[in-house]
Amino acid sequence: MQIRKKGMLVAVAAATVALVATFVAPANAGTSSAACANVGSGYAVNKGATVEVFTSVVGDELSRYQAASKDFTACTGITINWNGSNSFESQLPVRVAGGTAPDLALIPQPGLLAQMVATGKVATPPSAVTNNVNRYWSKSWRDLGSVNGKFYAAPNSANLKSLVWYSPKQFAKYGYTVPTTWAAMLAQSDKMAAAKQTAWCGGLGSGSATGWPATDWLEEVVVREAGATVYNNWINHTVKFSDAPIIHAMNTVWGWMGNSKYVGTVSTIATTTFQNAGVNIPTGGCMQLQQASFYAASFPTGTVVSPTGDAWVYYLPGINPAVTTPVEGGGEFYAAFNSNKATQEVQTYLSTPQWAVSRIKAAGSNGGWLSANTGVPNSAYSNALDALSAKYLADKSSTFVFDASDAMPAAVGAGTEWTQLTNWFATGASATTIAKAIDASWPTN
Repeated sequence: MQIRKKGMLVAVAAATVALVATFVAPANAGTSSAACANVGSGYAVNKGATVEVFTSVVGDELSRYQAASKDFTACTGITINWNGSNSFESQLPVRVAGGTAPDLALIPQPGLLAQMVATGKVATPPSAVTNNVNRYWSKSWRDLGSVNGKFYAAPNSANLKSLVWYSPKQFAKYGYTVPTTWAAMLAQSDKMAAAKQTAWCGGLGSGSATGWPATDWLEEVVVREAGATVYNNWINHTVKFSDAPIIHAMNTVWGWMGNSKYVGTVSTIATTTFQNAGVNIPTGGCMQLQQASFYAASFPTGTVVSPTGDAWVYYLPGINPAVTTPVEGGGEFYAAFNSNKATQEVQTYLSTPQWAVSRIKAAGSNGGWLSANTGVPNSAYSNALDALSAKYLADKSSTFVFDASDAMPAAVGAGTEWTQLTNWFATGASATTIAKAIDASWPTN
């Protein structure tokens, strides 16, 4: 079983905390011209070399990484040892400190990347990696793989949160259209409310992670109103929750998702699970839900997810015209812990469009794996929802920001922010009261 929390894939393995998926090189590895055609040129043959990639990905997802790297091994002779662990975040610092660092680590949090760079153990990437990232990714993505202005880690997968679920059939039935501005979205929500429809649904329940959907709503508004600089300074607490830009954003959220005219009884959002929040969209019981692409799995069996079907998505519109195509999401980054030739060859390949296309193909028609690499043609995606998401992720003009609560200290982003925003919706406490409580919990170190 796989659970997605805020776009980050968390695999639950019943009896396994780690899984190693290794494609063992055949005897003639390094001589396959067909494989090399898929991988690209310029790689040295290094028969017998093994490169470990340590990752938090486990289960079926890890097997897809193995499948995606077979051509590289057949072409170069380098075996990639995909070593996945549910305890990745705690194990990586221990391994680095203990002198057993992996060759490469697939790091899902910029904060953890910065922590590893601070150890002095992260190797500077070869120029081929830097050149690929400069060519194929936006500045926002390059900055996320950098620490103190120096580039260290190329992006891998990406996920898009800035989506709104709706029913094309229900919109057509009532004459609604997909809004392209925030003002148009709210104006149409007013029409829905006037027609006694639930314009927006939401749910914060998620077990021990209850509250995380509200952090996404706030993050979406902060970047749309204030832009990436304020957003990133909010992550490091240079901009506090109680400062004007965040309070303004909270008030915007309340006028949207805390608006009883749109959602009905606001307090029920705090007690509804996020999985159940939008299940009535196909029948018109709720008209819209702001949630990431992975929500497709929560709809009832038989729901047709398509641009003309029971459920589909539109891009959550911007607010401030000065902020170009604001996009919130998450992703992962490859950091190397040595400069061995084989490590650099793998690191280079994993920064190419060829790798991304191979990994997309390994996902199959069910999709679920996206890249912000602009060298990947949209036609590589056989899943229409992935193709739509990738269009925004790979837009070099977009303002991409990383999920703020995932980048903040865990005591806040996965602690008091969750609980306080849940309390906000449950009680209707003022934005200022909630913001001050979160600020007071910020770690002093």
